[in-house]
Amino acid sequence: MKKFIKKVIYQRFYKPIIEKKINLPKSKFYFKKFGNLNPDKIFYVIQRTPGFGLFSNLSFVLNHIKIAKNFGFIPIIDMENFPSIYNEKKKILNTLNSWEYYFEQISNNTLDEVYKSKNVILTENNFYSKDEDFFANITESKDLVKILRNYIRLKNSKYKLLNHLKKKFIDNKKTLGVHFRGTTYKTAGVVFAATINQMINKINKILEENKYDKIFLVTEDLKNFNSIINYFGDKVMFLNTSLRGNSDLEVWDNYSRNRHRYKLGRDILLETYLLSYCEGYLDIDTNPREIAHALNLNTNQKRYTIDNGHNKSWPIFNHIKYSWYIRNFLPERFGGFLNNSKPGKKKFK
Repeated sequence: MKKFIKKVIYQRFYKPIIEKKINLPKSKFYFKKFGNLNPDKIFYVIQRTPGFGLFSNLSFVLNHIKIAKNFGFIPIIDMENFPSIYNEKKKILNTLNSWEYYFEQISNNTLDEVYKSKNVILTENNFYSKDEDFFANITESKDLVKILRNYIRLKNSKYKLLNHLKKKFIDNKKTLGVHFRGTTYKTAGVVFAATINQMINKINKILEENKYDKIFLVTEDLKNFNSIINYFGDKVMFLNTSLRGNSDLEVWDNYSRNRHRYKLGRDILLETYLLSYCEGYLDIDTNPREIAHALNLNTNQKRYTIDNGHNKSWPIFNHIKYSWYIRNFLPERFGGFLNNSKPGKKKFK
């Protein structure tokens, strides 16, 4: 099986002439010779296939840019020969590299040039630990925050679209950004998602204490979306191109629209940057929150959170897949979630 997988991978790009393994601190890398170009340079190809969500992949890339900088390597990101879950079969913006759907390439060199060069390192696909100076939560590392701000640039088309949306949702109004994760966060994630009651109660409290004009809502969960819209009405704004469903599979495997996977990445990218611009920001612990906080596009932003803890921290039903549903059903005194009572009548129009 391993030989078969390796064969499939190498069919996607130039087969190396020489392959040898070297050890470097914190990790193992693979030196490869693809040709004789650039004998005085060492290219560091960052790959993660199939990867996970857009900002999990971005965190992975930031950590590897840091490694490349520390060793004097030239980093370049390859999500063409090592496709992510966002890759489309046909070119987007004249590229098959899904990184370049959304961001500028961080190297002036091309992948074609790299795969004809003498000294090339291909990263492993592993997400290492904090003990190895690898951070999933990039706000825990000042170096990664600095790399995000200095190295990561939106594609020009995304930057223009972001500015257009910023004028619509953010400028000349006081906006509370709300990121309300649902779907698999109720069963798969170690972080317990907020309940609908909790989110409405929290928003009500924030609106009582701070006079926000609008709510900018980001959620992939259709039930969450409808509940917030039904309660807060016209106060809620949202990106109407963003797809929502009752499960992650329903969202990810909806191929009724053209360039579906690309659009999933595009929309959460734009939504996260807009959340970072908001006057206030309510969320739970997620990768988009890490990026939004690290970008810090509104330095005066007030930040709020709902912390239901982690699945592993609840001893009664430790790691049970449906423990979120159990705690959502139970009253608070028997281990149910805090502040999960049914909201009162609508307070804001």
